[in-house]
Amino acid sequence: MDNRLDITDFLRESSTRVLLDVRSPGEYAQGHIDKSINIDVTQAGFLKQVKAKLNKKKPVYVYCHSGRRSLGAAKILAKAGFDVYDLSGGIQNWTVQGKPVK
Repeated sequence: MDNRLDITDFLRESSTRVLLDVRSPGEYAQGHIDKSINIDVTQAGFLKQVKAKLNKKKPVYVYCHSGRRSLGAAKILAKAGFDVYDLSGGIQNWTVQGKPVK
């Protein structure tokens, strides 16, 4: 699975996509991409939570701090049947590029 996107492709607006931040709630509270939801990939029941909250018919754009956790999350989601894309370099790269966080 190699659905990693650079910031330009990640920014392409889609009314049907879902932004998923897979960092801890504490990291999410310190700053996240607008309109993203937070489900921590390191917590037990990650996939169960995702299945309860997200629609498999919508593409999932996933990110974390640097891209390591989100790559793992993307693999889990793809295996579960989600159409998933991962932000290359994570929110760290996002902020270095001057993109806004909430």
